[in-house]
Amino acid sequence: MVVQLNFKSGVPVYLQIVQQVQSAAASGALRPGDPLPSVRALAEDLRINRNTVARAYAALETEGVLELRQGSGCYLKANGASPLKRSVRSERLGAELDAVIVQAHHLQIGDDALQALLKERLTAFHDRQRQREPN
Repeated sequence: MVVQLNFKSGVPVYLQIVQQVQSAAASGALRPGDPLPSVRALAEDLRINRNTVARAYAALETEGVLELRQGSGCYLKANGASPLKRSVRSERLGAELDAVIVQAHHLQIGDDALQALLKERLTAFHDRQRQREPN
């Protein structure tokens, strides 16, 4: 897995790592049980502080995406179930969607166009998942 950081994006570096691991897991680029680079190795590759990577991995572990095995490394969690309650997950996603709605408003994208774009992106996401599935 290749993590690419944008230091000018305004998004904290640890959060960029979290988002990219989540995206790789969701798209199937990372499969359950796949190892991730160690904190030290990823920090050296990205030329960032180890604490930043450790913070990202801790957030991913809290969300149930990663499993940290002492002395063995970091692995994508096999069961894929989040330890967070459904209401907490919905609340977090709702906050993200609120930000998208505000952004769409500022870009003068109407409700119908926004819904069409969401459907288009969902279709593309599912198509990518199907392409990655073993036959």
